[in-house]
Amino acid sequence: MRQYVLGVPVAPYRYQSHDEDSARWTDFRFRDGDIVISTRSKSGTTWMQMICALLIFQTAELPARLTELSPWLDWLGTPRDQVVAQLDAQTHRRFIKTHTPLDGIPIDPRAAYIVVARHPLDAAMSAYHQGANLDRARLAELTGNPSPAQPAERPSAHDWLVDWIAADVDPRDHLDSLPGIGHHLTDAWARRDEPNIVLVHYDDLINDLEREMRGLADRLGITVPSARWPALIEGAGFDHMRSRAEELAPDPANILIDRDRFFRGGRSGGGRGLLTPGELETYEAHMAALVAPDLLAWLHR
Repeated sequence: MRQYVLGVPVAPYRYQSHDEDSARWTDFRFRDGDIVISTRSKSGTTWMQMICALLIFQTAELPARLTELSPWLDWLGTPRDQVVAQLDAQTHRRFIKTHTPLDGIPIDPRAAYIVVARHPLDAAMSAYHQGANLDRARLAELTGNPSPAQPAERPSAHDWLVDWIAADVDPRDHLDSLPGIGHHLTDAWARRDEPNIVLVHYDDLINDLEREMRGLADRLGITVPSARWPALIEGAGFDHMRSRAEELAPDPANILIDRDRFFRGGRSGGGRGLLTPGELETYEAHMAALVAPDLLAWLHR
């Protein structure tokens, strides 16, 4: 399905990294009701996958591991043919993970697209801690990249975050940079009035999970009997998910050193708490130059 800008057909942009390739979406066969979950890393991807699983199966006792129910199509660690065959064989309503912005994947009217936004500083700090929990040699083996050199001593979380804020990089080449987050969300924000695009704020999930789950069910056309809601809301709670880390952590190929550590905190505000007032002003100025004021106000509210 082609995308259009001012009436002119535009092919999706191809995003590539050492472990992802958005071209794997080319010629993907959509079905009525497909759900595509498009997020930046560490912005609530697994949480939203779990919420969708709960709404679709209407039980916290899922029929398989979450990564089997909701595979990551772009990831090079699993052959594309294998992922597509897995999706083709599914008989339930499909919900597919991607870290590709919407301008890099086909927008099909039969599908719903959910974009989860998280405060960039919180996403960055979650990514910092996640970096220490990856078996990078295993990841390189799976994606066909050279085995990484022995890493130097990691900078402190504060120093890493300050450098991350200051990085002036191409957002399409560095999607998990601050410019990359700005690009992903700007593209989604511009599409927010389209009927099959749903924007969700991570903090709204924290502050009122029940309201957000009910609202998402309405947007997806899913009816949940009243008696089932309490168990589904509990199943999507952070403590419940962390207690089931072996089943729910996004680790189909054993690249996480410790699956329990994947569910580290699930809170907001940690990134801001590391910065001095001057460093926070630098972040705010950089972010204000990257995204429109209305998006910034929504993201930082």
